[in-house]
Amino acid sequence: MLTSARRASRAHPEGGLSGWGSRLPRESRDTLFLLAVIGWVVFLQAAHIPWWCTLLTATVLVWRTVLTLRGRPLPGWAWRVGLLALLLGATWATHRTILGRDAGVTLIVVLLALKTLEMRARRDAFVIFFLGFFLLLTHFFYSQTLLTAAGILVALLALLTALVNAHMPVGRPSLGEAAGIAARMALLGAPIMLVLFLLFPRLSPLWGTPGDDAAGRSGLSNSMRVGQIAKVVLDDAIALRVKFDGAMPPPQGLLYFRGPVFSDFDGAEWRPLRSGFPETMALPPNLAVTGEPVRYEVTMEPSRRPWLFVLEATPQAPELPEGMRTRMTRELQWLTNRPVSTLLRYRAESYLAFRHGPLEPEVALQDHIELPPGFNPRTLSLAQDMRRQYGPGHQAHPALVEAALERLRTGGYRYALDPGVYGQHTADEFWFDRREGFCEHIASSFVILMRALDIPARIVTGYQGGELNGVDGFWTVRQRDAHAWAEVWLQGRGWVRVDPTAAVAPGRVGSLERLSAPEGAIAGAIRNLNPTFATQVRAAWEAVNNRWNQWVLNYTQGHQIDLLKRLGFASPRWTDLITVLLGFLVLASLAGAGWTLWERQQHDPWLRLLGRAKARLKTSGLDSTDTTPPRELARQVRQHWPTSEAAAGIAQWLLRLEALRYGRPSPDTPLTLAVLQREFRQLAWPGKHPSSA
Repeated sequence: MLTSARRASRAHPEGGLSGWGSRLPRESRDTLFLLAVIGWVVFLQAAHIPWWCTLLTATVLVWRTVLTLRGRPLPGWAWRVGLLALLLGATWATHRTILGRDAGVTLIVVLLALKTLEMRARRDAFVIFFLGFFLLLTHFFYSQTLLTAAGILVALLALLTALVNAHMPVGRPSLGEAAGIAARMALLGAPIMLVLFLLFPRLSPLWGTPGDDAAGRSGLSNSMRVGQIAKVVLDDAIALRVKFDGAMPPPQGLLYFRGPVFSDFDGAEWRPLRSGFPETMALPPNLAVTGEPVRYEVTMEPSRRPWLFVLEATPQAPELPEGMRTRMTRELQWLTNRPVSTLLRYRAESYLAFRHGPLEPEVALQDHIELPPGFNPRTLSLAQDMRRQYGPGHQAHPALVEAALERLRTGGYRYALDPGVYGQHTADEFWFDRREGFCEHIASSFVILMRALDIPARIVTGYQGGELNGVDGFWTVRQRDAHAWAEVWLQGRGWVRVDPTAAVAPGRVGSLERLSAPEGAIAGAIRNLNPTFATQVRAAWEAVNNRWNQWVLNYTQGHQIDLLKRLGFASPRWTDLITVLLGFLVLASLAGAGWTLWERQQHDPWLRLLGRAKARLKTSGLDSTDTTPPRELARQVRQHWPTSEAAAGIAQWLLRLEALRYGRPSPDTPLTLAVLQREFRQLAWPGKHPSSA
């Protein structure tokens, strides 16, 4: 690693494929170890970089490995410059830029791989160490899970091992010895890391979040395009974790976590309402709640959206971390002042029994009746037949709603995740042709029929249901629990929740049936062999991840303020964090100085005893240097006091001291440092020589 592989091979002819282990030259061994570490670091990033980058990095690392094992020279600068130009072009073609998060990470991986092709000296190795540590940090742009942290910890210890090994150029130290030093370094730095984690002021999020790939997967978006996705792939990722104060409120069928509300329809896509009415004429929320509130705490995964998910309905603003503000829209959706880019924990208080919206007709309700012309003619005809049957006026609206739900229950409609691609008239195809779809198809077709019946209606999206983790007691809501339902406006009652999916598939809403994402081969085999064990393992793992989220990822400035309160600060501020942190650093520095002094005293008892003898002789008039060995010092003592019996005893003691360190032990007269220390205290020291006075 510190010289070229070819020079190492010449110095050690046994280097090659058969020279692995103790026969492999040290520099070849160190190079192969570093290449393996780089491979692990890049492997952790493989899911977030282009496929060609992963493939090329693997090719370069294998190429460099072969060159090392066979002792061949490294490629020239023309090869490296050509590869760099090619990879810069590929990065630009993939990301359309060479700046930014994704393009930057790709370039770091590329540079790290190419740098191995010119690794000839320690300086080159240190550049690779620097790039490797920096690449480790970029993992947190994409994921901050416990599994990611574990993989990064392994990579960190491996890089530290390689770095320590590079600073041991003499001899052939084993990688195990270097790994032990690296582990001790990490352990010594752990307390400082912990204190910095607890006390360093958290002013803003430092890391990015995973990209939004919701298209074609279960989950939520800021719009709902109906019929353009042939098949929904269930996403088993966790969206929310909820901890209820006390027992969970029954029944599960009432657990609707409200999200975006869609009222504007162009024939293919539902979007939030863009009303043509003035703001003063917009529908007021008019929220009225009854009964006992449900209190709970939500831990929400990053969504890159400003949405807060709370149970319907929540009249009071959720309690957010300091620096975040929230507001409720007229559709009862809670929004924050910035997108949720990190794990967010907040408390809320909701009422499952509520009423909202105007009780009497208003002009603004017209927005919720409009339909685009030229779409779904058969659904419009069905609405005319139903109006003739039940009569006009608001009094008939409840009966019309119930008639539509009854049609869903008894008309052979089916809940399906793969209904195929719908055409232009999505509601017509659902009501009369396919008679199947997932919740988006059902809710959209129902709302279109309601509007055709002159009943104000809109679509509400969010999450419904969830499952209890029996290990930690948290209620887990997954992306596959994303749901769409309807709200219709009825005179005297306001907006009323109607879930048409429950009419088609009652098990989809409630605790009877939960949608399951497809499993891998190993997970499926384990579940088939022992379903209970698989469920318990999954629950335990998610509970561990939840603890990681609660204690580490969600350790916010609010938690730091609470820590200061426990430390005795009455009204702590973020400046107090700096005060406490600086105080700790001062104490740590003093403790380090004390440790250094103590360690210096305990460094080598033999050298310390020799130093005491030199200091005592100096007071008697004999100077010596720090490098004077005991034998030379004994000669100087005899020369300085040629007739003194005390000097003869001192010289004999100095020779015994040297024999303890460098001589062969004698079984007849065992010599120990304790014996010499005792003899040192009994020595008679001569006075100053007259010539030295």
